[in-house]
Amino acid sequence: MADKGLTYGTYLKVPELLGLQEGSSSPPHHDEPLFIVIHQVYELWFKLVLHETDSAAREIEEDRVYEGTRLLRRVVEIQRLLIHQVRILETMRPQDFLGFRYHLNPASGFQSIQFREIEFPARPQARRRPRPARLRARGAGEAGGAPRAPSVSDVFDALLVRARAGGARRIAAAGRVGASAEQDWRVDALVRIYDDPEGHSDLLALCEVLIEIDECLSLWRAHHVQMVERMIGSLRGTGGSAGVATCGRRCPSAPSPTSGGADAAGPEP
Repeated sequence: MADKGLTYGTYLKVPELLGLQEGSSSPPHHDEPLFIVIHQVYELWFKLVLHETDSAAREIEEDRVYEGTRLLRRVVEIQRLLIHQVRILETMRPQDFLGFRYHLNPASGFQSIQFREIEFPARPQARRRPRPARLRARGAGEAGGAPRAPSVSDVFDALLVRARAGGARRIAAAGRVGASAEQDWRVDALVRIYDDPEGHSDLLALCEVLIEIDECLSLWRAHHVQMVERMIGSLRGTGGSAGVATCGRRCPSAPSPTSGGADAAGPEP
């Protein structure tokens, strides 16, 4: 039999891909495919975001700041798409979601391992805590794996040290005194960068894209919390959380490596 060669469908595994949208409602609910497709697409975009941030971290670590910044700019564009994607979910009425929601128990958006991996590198405080387990391909896209290192936050700080943007004394103090000194020298470094944009144009561009990533993550969370509130009101989350109340408590922004603020929020219940 002659080899038919590679086709669009075989390269992208379209038949297998289109066979993954299996609902749990019986009889099948009209809007359940929308819910499944949206969240599967989210996970695919999350996978690409992790791929790009991993690559960007390696580029920055090797002092290829321009290339690292370019890859992170791609992450920003993906995030903008994810923000807009919430609007598609909003075309589903609350009564439509409630028509199949009970079939989702005890699954929850808080169980999205990839989202946690996206959150983690953005938090300067995270390096002082155990890293979440890498779960990818076991069960619903979750499997064990080695921790990703270094994070964007790690390589950003190391880049500031190499560039001496924070000053030698600040850098030395950060290693001795602890979190407050670490934040102080980071702020000092950023002030120096923004006070001399021409002398630190590559670092300034990197700072700006990191801030955009932080802003987009915050916008996505805020929009998502509003959507969840519209859909389930005061109901508890399918995973046993307090639902919207939990989302609201976790909604404040996850600080970028250029900041030193509070903990990041989590996805919806």
